[in-house]
Amino acid sequence: MMTVSKYFHAVVTGPISLLKGMSVTLKYFFNPKKIVTEQYPENRATLKMHERFRGRVELIHNEQNMHTCTACGICEKNCPNNSINVLSTKNIAGKKVLGKYLYRMDTCTQCGFCVESCPFGCLKMAHDFEMSSADKQVFNMTLNKTEGQG
Repeated sequence: MMTVSKYFHAVVTGPISLLKGMSVTLKYFFNPKKIVTEQYPENRATLKMHERFRGRVELIHNEQNMHTCTACGICEKNCPNNSINVLSTKNIAGKKVLGKYLYRMDTCTQCGFCVESCPFGCLKMAHDFEMSSADKQVFNMTLNKTEGQG
């Protein structure tokens, strides 16, 4: 008896939910002044990506071109696809510093684990979205602009 009542409940509520969805569609169809979609190629110059958009990984540099990465390697360990390689060196004082921060965007899934796990807040997800290329070497990047700073 319970399954029959569920069936009739679905028969009655199904068309009601369909009409609700169609009313939203028809409202935008007859009132096109309020556009809710991005008109992408036409508004390329003024397009702002949403705050939560995840593009490629970017190492944060300040005005003096310095980064705060200490080459701890936590981001490298948390990357599920091994898209990050942190190569550390030692400075004159014998302190471990970042030599090269290698990032392979072609294998990155933009999951953001590296950004979330960085204890120093050195990484962020950039808002670049037009990154296609026929050359695979374009996706192998060195993110630190200068070596040995920290």
